[in-house]
Parts: sequence; structure tokens; C-alpha cells
Amino acid sequence: MKIFQREQRSLFGEILDWMLTPLLLLWPVSLALTWLVAQSIAGRPFDRALEYNVQALAQLITVQGHRAAFNLPQPAREILRADDSDQVYFQVLGSRGELLAGERDFPQPPEDEKPGTGETRLRDDEIRGLDVRVAYTWVQLPGAPPVLVQVAETREKRSVLATEIIKGVMLPQLVILPLAVLLVWLALVRGIKPLSELEERIRARKPDDLSPLDEKAVPLEVAPLVSSVNDLLTRLKDSIATQKRFLADAAHQLKTPLAGLRMQADLAQREQVDAEQLKQSLKQIGRSSMRATHTVNQLLALARAESSGKTLVRQTCDLAALAVEAVHDTVPRAMEKHVDLGYDGAQPGAPGVLLQGNPTLLKELVRNLLDNAVNYTPSSLERPGVVTARVLADPFGRVLVLQVEDSGPGIPEAERELVFQPFYRALGTNVDGSGLGLPIVLEIARQHQASITIEDARPGRQPPGTRVSVRFDATAAEAPAGEAAEAA
Repeated sequence: MKIFQREQRSLFGEILDWMLTPLLLLWPVSLALTWLVAQSIAGRPFDRALEYNVQALAQLITVQGHRAAFNLPQPAREILRADDSDQVYFQVLGSRGELLAGERDFPQPPEDEKPGTGETRLRDDEIRGLDVRVAYTWVQLPGAPPVLVQVAETREKRSVLATEIIKGVMLPQLVILPLAVLLVWLALVRGIKPLSELEERIRARKPDDLSPLDEKAVPLEVAPLVSSVNDLLTRLKDSIATQKRFLADAAHQLKTPLAGLRMQADLAQREQVDAEQLKQSLKQIGRSSMRATHTVNQLLALARAESSGKTLVRQTCDLAALAVEAVHDTVPRAMEKHVDLGYDGAQPGAPGVLLQGNPTLLKELVRNLLDNAVNYTPSSLERPGVVTARVLADPFGRVLVLQVEDSGPGIPEAERELVFQPFYRALGTNVDGSGLGLPIVLEIARQHQASITIEDARPGRQPPGTRVSVRFDATAAEAPAGEAAEAA
């Protein structure tokens, strides 16, 4: 039952409904119970009066010649029948059932009821179409069957008294009920006032104010909600700070190649520039544009990886096949830098190389690891650097690991956590790059429940090289048997 219907749910209205609905439903039930109790209470004094009349009439029975006789004086008869609202009937039956006095058509007690001398009993009955209350008793005479004495009275006074009792109870309730509703309303208004105050404090905040709300200034029941809001504000603050830092770093990274483009363009437009200088300026312009393009592409890749999140479309992927494809795509760049690039490990379709993931993002992960290794591995025609991609699969232990190692200078242990921050580049390197490759790898691995570790590829040797291992979770590496067989 909804007392207050609304298009949108209201906490105030819900509580008010649940408090007032039982109150309004119990009110008529209370009146009905009060009526029954009033009937019982109103009947008790009249029942005692009937019992008194029956006992008074029983004392007027005498024995004359071994026969019962009843003599009711006329004044007593008039007094017995005198009543402003109810009618009184009586009957006295002798030992043989003969009528000694009273009404001839007076109803008799139930046939299965045994006479009990000296005991006054009560029953409800009907006389001449009127509902009456009957009190009756048997008077035992010496040497003769008992004499029945009955007195009946209509129920008008009982109904009037019961009605008066109901009025006495109901009229105060008619005043108390609206007062109770008003008090409930005021109590609810006062009870939810802290919520209104909390709303006002939140609305009064400045747009850039993300400080936590005071949990002690709200009721205990609202504290979990405030705690959740504070947690959201903290995460939002961190997210905004990360975005600001990301945008600042991105602007800084794009500023350098764009400034180079403008400077080289100005140099190319100078007078008295020979062909060699013009060619050199155009070459620098090309390099700057490539660097800017690479940075923009990496920014887009990182944004795409971060936005995939909950909407990540997963399917059965062959990690070995993706790694081989990424190696093939990176070969031209490796050849340009004279890097010996190769693949070693499980072959596509081998047992244990399948996992549930997004093939586009997984291939992007491998490609970024390979690009990073090729960029930071010193190489020349005489002393080529070595970069190796590897997929290790253990179908029994359900372990699937992707490794990319190189023969470069390695990453100091103190910087192995820092390299996953956007735009960070290891100290002592003069390699052109955006510093976004490993952050992209970390984000894609996180979305595939994978962990990343960095270690030396050749511990104790110089240069030590770098080995990046991506270990996929056992659940991510599982695939249905039918799919595995089909892929094999």
C-alpha cells in the first residue's frame, strides 16, 4: 500500500509509507477489537442484574399440598417489568412443566442440558423476534422435580452502553491519529535533516574542492555513504591529478619536435642556403615529424588501452602466433638499426599457448616491448645487438609467459618501477622516444590479469641486457578443450 505515489523514489516517502500504513490499517482493527471488548464489558452489570432477578423470583416459590406454588405481588410484577428502554420477560414452570407464572411462549433451555439446582446460568435466545439475554435456574423442592425459573431482557441498554464505550475510545483516537501523523512527519523531517545539511555542504563546495567530507558530522547510518563518497573523491582527485600530469608531460613531449620543425623550416627559408644545408634541414624536419607522429600514436594507444577496461572484448588468442606476427612487423626497423631480431620458444598452435584476451591489445603489448628493446639496444654493423622474443608454455602447470630480452645496457634496479610511469626514460640514454611504451604494456597486462617483471638478461656480464617477462594468470591462460584442439 502506497499512501504517497511518486515518479521517483523518495527516502522520506518510503519511511513515511511504512510508518503510516500499518497505523492506518491497525486503526479499524483496533475499533473492532474495542467493540468486542465493549460488548463484554457492557453485558457484565446487566448479567448480574438478571441473575439477581432470577434469585429473587426463586425465593418466591413455595410448596402447597406437595405442589409448587408461585405468588408474585402485583407491585413486584410492575417493578420487574418497568424499564425505559428494554423489555423484561419471566417464566416459572412447575415440577410437571405446568406454567406457574409469566410468559407461556418463553423459550426453553437446550434439551441436552441437565438441570442444576442452585446454579444460575446465562444464555442468548430470542423471544417474539427480539434478541434477549436469559438468566435461568432450577429450584429443588422436597420430594418433587425441580422448578424452572427464567428471566429474559432485551439487549438495548447493552448496545447503548457498548456504543458509548466505543465513542469514548474512538473520539479521542480521531484527535490522536492526526496528531500522531503530524508527530511522525516532524520526526522524519528532523531525522533526515542531516542528509539535507550534507547535501547543502556538498552543493556549497567549489568545483575544484575534492577534499574528504567529515564523517563525524553525520549520523552513524550515513557514515558508510560518506565514506564511499570520500573514497570516490580520493580516486577522482588522483585521476584528475594523473590527467593533468599526463597532459602537461604530453604537451612538453610534443613541444620539442614541433619546435624543431619550426626551427628547421625557418633555417630552410633563409637566403643563401645551399642544397646540402636545405637537404639537412628537410631531414631534420622529417625526423621531428616522425617523432611527433610516434608520440601522438603512443598517446592514442595508451588512451585506447586505458579506455578498454570493462568493455574489453575477449576471445581465444594464440600468444605465440601474436608474438611471431609482432616480430615480423618489427623486422624492418630492426634491420635499419642492424639489430639481430628473432623469435624463440613455443610455436603457434602448441599446447598451452592459448589464452582468453583481446588479440589487438596483446599484439600491441608485444610490439611495444619489441620497439622498446630495439630502441635501447646499441647496435652497429660490426657489433649487432640481439633482441629475442620468447613464449614459454607449460600446459600442465597452466603457466604462460611472454619474454622479450635484449643485449642492451639494462635497467638499474632502482629504476625498474619508474620506467612504467608515462614519459619516464632511463637515465644515461640518448634514445628518441616518447616514454609511453612500457606504460602501455603495463595497462594492457593489467587488463589481462598479468604481472610484469624486469631483470637482467645476462647477470654478471657487461652489458647485462634486459629481460621483460609478462606472466599471465592461470585463469586467463585457460581455454576450452575444443578450442585448443581446433587451434592446434
